[in-house]
Amino acid sequence: MSIRKKLVLSNIAMIAAPFALFLLIEMLAGYILLYTRGGRLEAADLEQLTPIRVTGLLFAITASNGIITYVVSKSILQQVRILTQAAKEISQGNLEFSMTVKSNDEIGELASIFEQMRGKLLEARELQTKYEENRKELIASISHDLRTPMTSIKGYARGIVDGVARSPDKVEHYARTIYHNAGAMEKMINELFLYSTLDLKKVSMQLEEVDLRSFLFDYLEELYDRLKQDGGRVVFTNDPDESYVVMADRSQIRRVVENIVQNSLKYMDKPAKSVEIRLLSEAKRVRVEIEDNGIGIAPDALPYIFESFYRADAARNSSTGGSGLGMAIAKQIIEAHDGHIGASSIVHQGTIVYFYLNKPPERLGEPNA
Repeated sequence: MSIRKKLVLSNIAMIAAPFALFLLIEMLAGYILLYTRGGRLEAADLEQLTPIRVTGLLFAITASNGIITYVVSKSILQQVRILTQAAKEISQGNLEFSMTVKSNDEIGELASIFEQMRGKLLEARELQTKYEENRKELIASISHDLRTPMTSIKGYARGIVDGVARSPDKVEHYARTIYHNAGAMEKMINELFLYSTLDLKKVSMQLEEVDLRSFLFDYLEELYDRLKQDGGRVVFTNDPDESYVVMADRSQIRRVVENIVQNSLKYMDKPAKSVEIRLLSEAKRVRVEIEDNGIGIAPDALPYIFESFYRADAARNSSTGGSGLGMAIAKQIIEAHDGHIGASSIVHQGTIVYFYLNKPPERLGEPNA
């Protein structure tokens, strides 16, 4: 009940309750007087009843109004006190309390809004804490991953300066090693910059209609040239009768596919590397699956592979290389496309990384689209 209805009913009660109480007092007083006079009342007896009636009227008005005012004010002020205490708790930074106001009036609604605000503030604080932890971990990870190539560059440069590399061939080898490590550092820094700009939503996606069938076919031709030297295999599966046109940024989607494939190749332990890409058309979107025959990912590690600097093998060394940002970048790019990315895996058998991209609105009603 709203406060307005409570006040209207209390005003009505302040009129009706004294009247009813006055009638009750008058009837009781008349009955007592009649009983004491043996059932007969004289004119003098009626005159004695007048002061009783006046006193009863004043008592009825005072008592009923006092009780009604107390009950109504208590129901309102009690809720106000709860809100006041909640405001004090929030102002002092305490967001762990829980506030309960059981009423359907405006104050109850305000209390519900307070409770929602407290929950959102608590969620924001927890998110800020997590973000701060991630920031510290990011700095530690950057420092660790940049230290290895930097140490190598300094060591080989010192070797050239100190004359350790005396022959032209050795100097060339040292120089090439320095160049290789500098390139690795540059790639790591570029990926870090991209990750940061994506995280800050500062990368604008140039969306256009992209036919994933032809787009991926061109990419897989390049991938096949890289794998055939090692006896690798590339498979592309799609339905020729289906449409795989999506709204996407070509360069960014290529980066997603490249990051996923590179991550797959990095962790392959089979003599013959295998990569299969499948296209599946749904009503409003297209699903892209990239499957490998690598070492697989443990179930407890699978939920974290899209986090920054996470490596499922927990080995932060040069055996696999990379910045540890590839899958995190892929996730951010897909989500910037209003899509979704995920993975499934079987240890020692392989991993499937999949993502969804939306079809153009005008194609949603087409048959088989």
